[in-house]
Amino acid sequence: MDPHAFTLLSIVIRSAIVHTVTYTAMGIVAMNVFRYGSAIRDDPVRTASLRDTNDPLVMAGPLFQPLRGLLFGIVFYLLRDVLFAAHGWLVLWLTLVVIGILGTFAPAESSIEGWIYRRPSPTGFLWGGLLEILSQSLLLAVLTFLWVRNPTAAWLDWTFGVLFVLALAMPALGLLARRVNRPSKA
Repeated sequence: MDPHAFTLLSIVIRSAIVHTVTYTAMGIVAMNVFRYGSAIRDDPVRTASLRDTNDPLVMAGPLFQPLRGLLFGIVFYLLRDVLFAAHGWLVLWLTLVVIGILGTFAPAESSIEGWIYRRPSPTGFLWGGLLEILSQSLLLAVLTFLWVRNPTAAWLDWTFGVLFVLALAMPALGLLARRVNRPSKA
């Protein structure tokens, strides 16, 4: 398949949808498996720097992911000759891991800069977060590669379409329910 056949719009939209779906799914799994809520509350370093998992902005996190996915999609389009050729999913994943996770310029916990400049977490928060983002980035790479390379597979369109709507509807409905159920100030 000729990577030049892939359009900017097809790559950007698919990347935004797949990123939103994988971000939301892995976030739900990791929040439960690694108990992020208590890990943040039990760690003074994390309590001082991270919002509580019940914070409305944290709950709205998935709603911001289509924008991030669009940005990824623009870069994926520019690198389409390599990323959507044979074994491109592996190149894509390694690029995300090396540049976006380990090599980021910010002192993020899972980055080389974070290992140098951040204090270690007594709760082991780092390892859960690293496992989460490595898994999410792998899913993003494999599923974006699969969907971009198979643009006529209607089952992929439907599956990702439904999952995308759910990924956006869940936090939106949760925030709405929270607002409706808030005690009135009378």
